[in-house]
Amino acid sequence: MSLNTKEVYLDNSATTPVLPDIADRIRSVMVDEFGNPSSSHSKGVLAESLITEARKNISQALEVKNKEIFFTSGGTESNNWALVSAALSRRRRGDHIICSSIEHPSVLEVVKYLGQNGFKVDYCPVNRWGIIEPDVLADLVNPGTVLVSIMLVNNEIGSVQPIKDLVKVCKNKNPNIIFHSDCVQAVGKVQVYPRQMGVDLISMSAHKIHGPKGAGALFVKEGTNLRSIIYGGGQELGFRSGTENVPGIVGFGMALKRAIGEQNEISERMSSLKEYLLTLLNKYSVPGRINGPALAQAAPHIINLSFAGVRGEVLARVLEADQIYVSTGSACTSRKTKTSHVLKAIGLSDQEAAGSIRISLSGLNTREDMEHLAEALKHALEQLVH
Repeated sequence: MSLNTKEVYLDNSATTPVLPDIADRIRSVMVDEFGNPSSSHSKGVLAESLITEARKNISQALEVKNKEIFFTSGGTESNNWALVSAALSRRRRGDHIICSSIEHPSVLEVVKYLGQNGFKVDYCPVNRWGIIEPDVLADLVNPGTVLVSIMLVNNEIGSVQPIKDLVKVCKNKNPNIIFHSDCVQAVGKVQVYPRQMGVDLISMSAHKIHGPKGAGALFVKEGTNLRSIIYGGGQELGFRSGTENVPGIVGFGMALKRAIGEQNEISERMSSLKEYLLTLLNKYSVPGRINGPALAQAAPHIINLSFAGVRGEVLARVLEADQIYVSTGSACTSRKTKTSHVLKAIGLSDQEAAGSIRISLSGLNTREDMEHLAEALKHALEQLVH
């Protein structure tokens, strides 16, 4: 019998609901302002102007130039484009690539592909909190290193990398390195200002910040030479051909402008909710263990917990029966049975990793949601742990 009569969505690192006003605006673009941006007539010119406005919204929010923002279909495409293009365009300078051991599959699989095609790959380890120590990364850099890719916020445990320091130690050893950061989980939760970070490339996605699926962007620092990996009509200054997803781009522009504009308020609220959840779990004597960084050092929206004597996917299914939605890790891999590479990288045993769930928040969550979750966890564990 369900304890909860209200749906509690706590898988916001997988995707977020599109906010109603953004959805309304997307619909109006699809129905009323549907022109092809490459068309020369007035409907095409209007569609092109909508893209220009969205690009401006994003560039201003990130404090970069308009011409440094290129629209894509999402984080995966942005990561693929950044890594493949950066590696291939610099092959004459070197053949060495570095990424962290806890990257998202859309980075790890690309790096694996590059490794199968002649590049030498090193995976930088993290400490028990999921953080890269600058000296450890610096030791991997050599004169042949052409590309480093380190995510800002990890999607499973919420660890936040000291990207500015990592960029500095890499470029001090080899100024020609291109530094890419997957910022899909970071935008709107922690500060993402490419100029201050010192990065050359960052990847972003709309559907993690209450925008639509199928829209994303790649920041390309002015002067960074990239190749196109999609050929055709020459859209996006010739780098990313294909008719632009105007409704998605418009929604992305709205979502990112709002996310960064409201970031401090929403991040503080989410951090407070995580602290409240831990207080409740302690009150109910729920024996959960935090995986990764302590709350104060983690991204505000993610907490990963292990529970002894139970499998994470079973626990997630029991919670789902109570209309509470959590996950066991990355949405790209959670349907597979293999152990999380992130949890293994921070030292968890197979059994500890198997007993883990990820709770990820948005600004729409409430204290009542945390109360429902804590009560449901208490009852679920009473059922499952003998």
